[in-house]
Amino acid sequence: MCALDKRRQRSRGTLAVSSASASSGAIGDVAGNPYEQTSSAANERQALFNDIAPVYDRLNDQLSLGLHRAWKRCAVKWCGATIGARALDVCCGSGDVAIKLSDAVGATGAVVGLDFAANQLKYAGEKEASRRVELGEYAESRMAPIEWIEGDALALPFEDDSFDCATIAYGLRNVSDIPLALRELRRVVRPGAKVAVLDFNNPTDATTASVQGFVLDNIVVPFADLNGVAAEYRYLRPSIERFPRGQEQVDLARDAGFRQAEFYELQPGGLMGCLVATK
Repeated sequence: MCALDKRRQRSRGTLAVSSASASSGAIGDVAGNPYEQTSSAANERQALFNDIAPVYDRLNDQLSLGLHRAWKRCAVKWCGATIGARALDVCCGSGDVAIKLSDAVGATGAVVGLDFAANQLKYAGEKEASRRVELGEYAESRMAPIEWIEGDALALPFEDDSFDCATIAYGLRNVSDIPLALRELRRVVRPGAKVAVLDFNNPTDATTASVQGFVLDNIVVPFADLNGVAAEYRYLRPSIERFPRGQEQVDLARDAGFRQAEFYELQPGGLMGCLVATK
């Protein structure tokens, strides 16, 4: 079961921009103005995710106490993945969500995992192979085939209306143009399909924000340093602080053309959030 915080933001009945995003420069601020969302910073992050690929899964498990797996299951559930569906996972990283989608859509479905970091895709393919070995003779009847593609979230190499559902986990925060990424996701899913966007929550509550900042500065970065990748994890806090908050994400999804959007804060503590948008 996906544990939710009591707070939830949902879209209005029209495409009108809320006061939060209608204020001068607000959409620009969340879409492209912060330095970490420039194209040069995106290139740096591509190198970053290639560099951390060998320790990425182990750090995620240890730093989240395994909770990242539950949060990813929520995203798979909320995107509406069903048996026989064709599913897309953008910014798939080392393949966790894509493999969960493969289980969800079953042998009669199909999954595509796309990422801009070739090293992450290498580990994703190896992880899929390990999963199939683990399942043995049942793999072919339980898992959908997965195609791993190196590509750009801002220019998805797919025809319009190609997928029955889509996810993007811990990826939207890292693109150089958030509205464009949302428009691309909407473009490639079929009418009525859902897109689930899982990421760190940029909390409005000051106490939650302080706790999150403390954990990142005093636990995550030092722990990453022990694994030789501290520099690669220092970007997390500033990237979260510049990431659109829940209602802003809802407004951006509606502006991208989704007919409905809701944002959920996930337990524990609302430190993670999930936008669910319907085409």
